[in-house]
Amino acid sequence: MSSSRNKNILLSIYSDTRNVFTLADIAMLVDETTFNSLNNKLNYYVRKGQLFRPRKGIYTKPNYSPEELSCVLYTPSYLSLEYVLQKAGVIFQYDNRLTSVGYLNRTVEIENCTYSYRKVKSEILIDTQGITQTKNINIATPERAFLDLLYLDKEYYFDNLNILDKKIILNLLPLYRSKALAVRVKKILQNND
Repeated sequence: MSSSRNKNILLSIYSDTRNVFTLADIAMLVDETTFNSLNNKLNYYVRKGQLFRPRKGIYTKPNYSPEELSCVLYTPSYLSLEYVLQKAGVIFQYDNRLTSVGYLNRTVEIENCTYSYRKVKSEILIDTQGITQTKNINIATPERAFLDLLYLDKEYYFDNLNILDKKIILNLLPLYRSKALAVRVKKILQNND
């Protein structure tokens, strides 16, 4: 492949709004069908320091966001649970992990950052209610994160529920299809009044 085509690959990556890519993402971006050849070219950019490869099959621009990486490591997934609730002020205990909901239970460490995934049923995972996408990051609203955490850990203690919108919680509750969760949520909300 010519030098100009190689430069076009790097230009295409740097022109894209994303900072984290799978090999398949880049193949579609540059219209390349030969994965081995593309992988070799990308590894050349990694050796030159123009791209990073934090994990096999995943490439990033130098100043990538760990939050964006968390959404690409295991797809589909979205940031939720303690990560979202801590940022919202619902829980006070500091936790430096990026916690996500996905299709598997897994914890990985990449460049001094811990990515933790908790498994939920696929029908819950693919329902986008209460999930926003900002700057290529899928993230739960605090209300969705609250329900995700209660769905996965029925004994979890929350420090400050006043931040949460009860109407949104009750609107999201049916997507979990769990009578036991509904009872727990309503009891917690009543006790917080």
